Amino acid sequence: MNIGILKEDPRRERRIALTPAAVQSLVSVGHIVYVEKDAGDASHFSNEDYKDIGAHVVYMRDEVFGRSEVLLKILSPTEEECNRLTNSQILFSFLHLAVTKTRIMETLLRKHICSIAYELIEDGSGNLPILQEMSEIAGQMSIHIAARYLESINNGRGIVLGGISGVPPALVVVIGAGTVGQVATRTALGVGAKVIVFDKDLSRLRSIENRCGHYVSTVVTNQYNLVKVLRHADVVIGAILMKGERAPHVVSEEMVKQMRPGSIIIDVSIDQGGCIETSRPTTLENPTYILHNVIHYCVPNVAANVARTATYGLTNALLPYLSEIAAKGIDGALNENQGLARGVCTYKGACTKDVIARRFELPSIDVYSLVAV
Repeated sequence: MNIGILKEDPRRERRIALTPAAVQSLVSVGHIVYVEKDAGDASHFSNEDYKDIGAHVVYMRDEVFGRSEVLLKILSPTEEECNRLTNSQILFSFLHLAVTKTRIMETLLRKHICSIAYELIEDGSGNLPILQEMSEIAGQMSIHIAARYLESINNGRGIVLGGISGVPPALVVVIGAGTVGQVATRTALGVGAKVIVFDKDLSRLRSIENRCGHYVSTVVTNQYNLVKVLRHADVVIGAILMKGERAPHVVSEEMVKQMRPGSIIIDVSIDQGGCIETSRPTTLENPTYILHNVIHYCVPNVAANVARTATYGLTNALLPYLSEIAAKGIDGALNENQGLARGVCTYKGACTKDVIARRFELPSIDVYSLVAV
C-alpha cells in the first residue's frame, strides 16, 4: 500500500504522524511511504532519517497527495488540503468534524473520502488510545504553561504555583476528571499547588481521590459550585471531553469576569469548541489573549509544544491500526477491528457518525452497511 505523510504548517503544528522507526516497519513488509520534504524538521527528524530507512522524500506536495492511498496528517484538514484529496483516499488526522466548516464536510463526502479521526479510534476496552497519549501530554503541559503565564513578565498574577514558606500556594481549578484532568492534577500537586477538581461523574472524582488522597479536593460540577470557587482561582484548566461532540460551555462569561486579574484560563477543550464561553482558538505562534483581565491560553494542539515526545506517543498508538489497514485493506481492517471502525467519520460518500450527522443535518449511515464483507 502507498502511504503518504504530509508536512504541517510549522506556525500551527510541529508534530509529524510517524517516526522513522515506524516508517521502517512499514517499508520492511513491502509498503511504500512518501514523506513530504522537511515534514519531520520541527520534531527533529531529518529528511535523511527517513531516506535511510527506505522512505521516499517528496519535494512536491501534490505528489504526496497524488501517489498515496492513505494520507497521514496531524491537524484537521484545511479547505485547500481537502481540495487536493483524490477520490476514495483514506485520510488519518485529528478531524474534530463537530466544529469544522461545512465546505470541508461536503468535500469529504463528495470525494468519497474514508476519513478516520485519531480522536475517535478506540481500543478493545472502549478507551481512546491515540487521544489518550496526547491528553497525557496536554495535562502535564497545562501546568507548565500556567506556571509561565502566572509570571509578572507575562501580565500574570506574579505568583509561583507551589508558594513558599509563609506564602500560600496557587489555587488550580481543573474542570473535568478525564485523562487531561487527572494528569494536570497530579502535575500540579507535584509542584505544591492547591487543586480542586470538578466533574459530574462521581466515579471519576472517587478515582482521582483514590490516586491523590487528601491532597486534592473534588466537587460536583454545577453553576453554584463553579461560581463559588472560580472567583478564588489562579489557574483554571478546562478539560471536558464529549466524544465526537462540541464541548459544552460550563464556565460563563460572567464567571470569567469575577476571576482574579492576572489569573489564567487554559482551555484544553478548545479543539472541540471549548468549555469556557470566552475561549477562542489561538495558535502556537500567538497562544494567548487577555479578556476581562484574565489570560486565555486556547491552543488546540497543546502537545505540539513538545513535538518529539508527542510524535513518539502518537506513533505508538497509531501504528497498529495503520499496519492493519495496510495489510488487510480498509474493508478487511474495519470488519475485524470495531475500535478502528468507530473512528471512521465519512466513508463512500456517507457520514457514519450520528453526532456529526446531526451537526450538518445529514443522514447517518452505519459504517458496516458500507463495508464489503
